[in-house]
Amino acid sequence: MPYILAMDQGTTSSRAIVFDGDMTPVASAAEEFAQHFPASGWVEHAPADIWRTSLSTAKAALAKAGVARPDAIGITNQRETTMIWDRETGAPVYNAIVWQDRRTEATCASLRDAGHEPMITGKTGLLLDPYFSATKIAWILDNVSGARARAEAGRLAFGTVDSYLIWQLTGGKVHATDATNAARTMLYNIHDGAWDEELCALFNIPVPLLPEVQDCAADFGYAEALGAPILGVAGDQQAATIGQACFAPGMMKSTYGTGCFALLNTGDTPVRSNNRLLTTIAYQLGGQPTYALEGSIFIAGAVVQWLRDGLGIIKDASETQALAEAADPEQQLYLVPAFTGLGAPYWDANCRGAIFGLTRASGPAEFAKAALESVAFQTRDLVEAMRGDWAEAGETVLRVDGGMCVNDWAMQRLADTLGAAVDRPKVLESTALGAAWLAGMQAGVYPDLVGFSENWALDQRFAPAQSDEWRQAKYDGWKDAIARTLSKP
Repeated sequence: MPYILAMDQGTTSSRAIVFDGDMTPVASAAEEFAQHFPASGWVEHAPADIWRTSLSTAKAALAKAGVARPDAIGITNQRETTMIWDRETGAPVYNAIVWQDRRTEATCASLRDAGHEPMITGKTGLLLDPYFSATKIAWILDNVSGARARAEAGRLAFGTVDSYLIWQLTGGKVHATDATNAARTMLYNIHDGAWDEELCALFNIPVPLLPEVQDCAADFGYAEALGAPILGVAGDQQAATIGQACFAPGMMKSTYGTGCFALLNTGDTPVRSNNRLLTTIAYQLGGQPTYALEGSIFIAGAVVQWLRDGLGIIKDASETQALAEAADPEQQLYLVPAFTGLGAPYWDANCRGAIFGLTRASGPAEFAKAALESVAFQTRDLVEAMRGDWAEAGETVLRVDGGMCVNDWAMQRLADTLGAAVDRPKVLESTALGAAWLAGMQAGVYPDLVGFSENWALDQRFAPAQSDEWRQAKYDGWKDAIARTLSKP
């Protein structure tokens, strides 16, 4: 029986899952690591922690599965997080600057005021924001003594987390990334499929610092410590899109973790958004990129954590289903969970959360219902924006994954709010499955794209059960709540 190891390196933990020849998960391991906040708005990781936990969880999962050596390794990772290290010693010159970090806000504002954002968006599909890697790289080069001179002399290497893991696993033999991670750096031209010299010059980043860009399924070198080749790499949200077999234009997936990331496959067409969504690469196989529109919600599962940790009205996330079912149908509370501002399509960092419609009878059940509904309404915001950007989106079926999708009430309310079917897969570990399939397909162990699509297994379909009138009235109330919450006119 062949086995594929998926290494899933996330923002708060590293995980590893072993899949068998039928793409069924057979063993897993996970380990959290420290988060560092050296200043307000700064978020860092120690590269040594990323490497240590990634390797230890990989070995632990293989041991649990009774597998000495996997047939291949797939890597998926938190995107945009930035590291620079010495090519000779492998030692990082600074901590990893995490995607959440906002220290380069002033740099982005200056570039925006200078009129550079249209050019950046045109080449990369991204908004000019500290979220992406380019200004993080420049910050390290400008603030670590000697770093810029060493980079210009070709002595340093930049990488997102995937590149760093590839470097470590191959003993420094391979400095590479895949197209999905490259597309999140704000230095990669997603139309030309290459690092962009004009962008590198704008951000003052030496081109030799950057890794080689490959397909998502390719030879990324041999992992000595694990005894297997690395044959698949994709950023976490793209890996989830692959794991959900969203290979046809118009297919859409939404991952519900702390936040929510929705990707809509637009095929070989990079659709320019008029609603502040991102244009990105969904995956690249055989040298051909497939594009997507991406929208992000800052608060999804985190709103349930707030019910538990902030309000104390639940002890476990699973309680929200029974509470929502018991809520008074005559009450309509709207909870806008703008605890850290609102993401797409509003992009209002300064607004804060609000709740509307409270009465003396409002209690834990109504709060739980409003919290779950807020995720459904925010998802509809993304879907409406995508349909506005790309007419071919149509009435798409939404494939879901992530912790929140185990809640049947929430998924049914999502379907009712969207007016579209919501499909939950049998394998909820879509991100790891996507990385495993890339590696297994490249190794000849797993079926090709068509075969994988045919084998994608549905657990449950939630079909909309409410009228268009009900749906529109609910959504009109949500839009009114948003209008009252936004800081911008």
